[in-house]
Amino acid sequence: MKKLLIPLFAAGAALAFQPAMAADGEALFKSKPCAACHNVDMKMVGPALKDVAAKYAGQEGAAALLAGHIKNGISGVWGPIPMPPNPVTEEEALTLAEWVLSLK
Repeated sequence: MKKLLIPLFAAGAALAFQPAMAADGEALFKSKPCAACHNVDMKMVGPALKDVAAKYAGQEGAAALLAGHIKNGISGVWGPIPMPPNPVTEEEALTLAEWVLSLK
């Protein structure tokens, strides 16, 4: 019985964590200056976040790469306008990157 319950609890916890992470990512996005240049669905100063998710979909290490772009800034990837460094911690940058990659 224990052998059956432990995997079930683990699967339930993993499924419960995903919506919470998405909510945390969205809340974090709204609390930081990201929304000044980005929108989920349409290009503004920077690319639409869904376009970012599509570009990096399935790429190994994409979350870490995007987290670095978010924290440290980047230029030349999406056009001539650079994205400045953002006032986020490493953990916040990774949460934001994972949330962006979860967008469809």
